[in-house]
Amino acid sequence: MPAPATLTVDLNALAANFHTLEAVGGAPVHPVVKADSYGLGAAACARRLMAEGARTFFVARTGEGERLRATLGAEPAIYVLDGCLTGRAARLRAADLRPVLNADAQLAEWRAAGGGTCGLQIDTGMNRLGFRPDAAPDPFAGLDLVLSHLACADDPVEPMNARQRDAFSAAAARYPGALRSFANSGGVFLGPDYAFDATRPGICLYGGGPEGRPDDRIRPVATLAAEVLQLLDVPAGETVGYSRTFAAAGPTRIATCAAGYADGVLRSYSPRGRVFVAGELRPIVGRVSMDACAVDVTGLEVAVGDRVELFGADRMLDDAATAAGTIGYELLSAITARVPRIYVG
Repeated sequence: MPAPATLTVDLNALAANFHTLEAVGGAPVHPVVKADSYGLGAAACARRLMAEGARTFFVARTGEGERLRATLGAEPAIYVLDGCLTGRAARLRAADLRPVLNADAQLAEWRAAGGGTCGLQIDTGMNRLGFRPDAAPDPFAGLDLVLSHLACADDPVEPMNARQRDAFSAAAARYPGALRSFANSGGVFLGPDYAFDATRPGICLYGGGPEGRPDDRIRPVATLAAEVLQLLDVPAGETVGYSRTFAAAGPTRIATCAAGYADGVLRSYSPRGRVFVAGELRPIVGRVSMDACAVDVTGLEVAVGDRVELFGADRMLDDAATAAGTIGYELLSAITARVPRIYVG
């Protein structure tokens, strides 16, 4: 029997999205597998992406890179977006990880440890990580990659996209021979002049649309489902859940489902969240609690042990995120370790 709540990951859909992003961007795809592949499991996802042809990956933390190296072996290049933090150089070198250097102190730390192949981030306007273009270092030995990051790629008409692209193009020209990477998931869809030498998508690999809404070109990858634990007939006027936020307007059939915020189901799913059950989308009612949520299944043929889909092929990730007042990235990465990952394909 499946666990009360499960996250099913369709690796064939992941592979299809990888190839779609290759075709749309017209450039090699270097997958972002940080945060455990956005919660889906970096080991399984990266192995499949390698089988599809990926040979360069991006993580955020040194520890993520060490685990990925142990999983994938010596072949792929693994870049660490945090860069070379104080005291990390020896670990980076021991695991053959490539820091993406973001500041003079990181460059000095890397050089003091003996240097080696690395990347360089140029801050073209996001003001998060990286060298400002006018303060970027001169070319140096070992520099293999220059990148920047789009701040508004999910909004194709945002003028900042083109400003960042042009700033990156000018800054990267200072480093002939270094691979240029600029486009994230949304950037892949902005046009060929955003692709440069390689793209590095994340959310679109895992089923999220490039503009924060479903896109027919991107297949759903993850399905979060939960078991119906109990069915209750609630009389008109009675309330459901903590703080009495939902009152039944009439006789109401409630399914208590085995997914709550301890599983990663955000409390903000109440009151706009919906799940797919018995062929219909039905509302989550009352507050999401630690281990359960309540769904109005009035008029449906539902039994204890049936499963509801919180997101997946019938309740698209981006639609579920919008209902929760957030983005697909957060929905995926919030799924906790107590929810088993089941891999198909």
